Amino acid sequence: MPNINDFSSRFRGGVRPNLFMCQMYPPAGMGTSEFSYLCKGTSMPVSQIGNIDVPYQGRQLKVPGDRTFADWTVTVFNDPEMLIRGSFEEWMRDMQAHEENIQYSSASDVYGQAEVYQLSREGDIIRTYKMTSIYPTEVAAIDVAWDSNDQVEEYAVTFAVNHWETDMGDSSGSSSGISLGGGVNIKNGKVSLNVNAAMKSAGSFLKGAAGINL
Repeated sequence: MPNINDFSSRFRGGVRPNLFMCQMYPPAGMGTSEFSYLCKGTSMPVSQIGNIDVPYQGRQLKVPGDRTFADWTVTVFNDPEMLIRGSFEEWMRDMQAHEENIQYSSASDVYGQAEVYQLSREGDIIRTYKMTSIYPTEVAAIDVAWDSNDQVEEYAVTFAVNHWETDMGDSSGSSSGISLGGGVNIKNGKVSLNVNAAMKSAGSFLKGAAGINL
């Protein structure tokens, strides 16, 4: 019969819900660079497949139906300049104006992306959820009152999701690491340099900046 030591060797401390990061990539020109620091909470997206009951001689055969993508919500601390909230409100305004029934942005500029990273106890990325083709459907109200002491404003933003995918590790599919571009990568707390990628990146920069052909 398994004992507590067997359980401990398999449990290994579990995964902590407060060890996460969330990145937001709205349409171009909308600044949410501080979002990853001020995102108080979110969730990993729901995985949901419908069910079809097919009757046969008094019995029901269950057949997998179509996949649907549930809405996704983030909770954000309000920054002192309210820039992040303003970016979400601008995003929604460009999709549907306040004063008239028109859309300011083109169809391709409606959608953004977001990523949720689950971190291990050592700080490595152990799973990445990447949501593509998302847009905000609601920026929740912020309640204000003179007797609301010792509090920080926060609000929820709800997104419609058309698609999401997942990888073990970071969004590039590696087991645990982050690519910083230019051939520089971080994995398991160690920095590595891909010389060929770094030279290629440097050559592209020089060619673009000074018109040098390499």
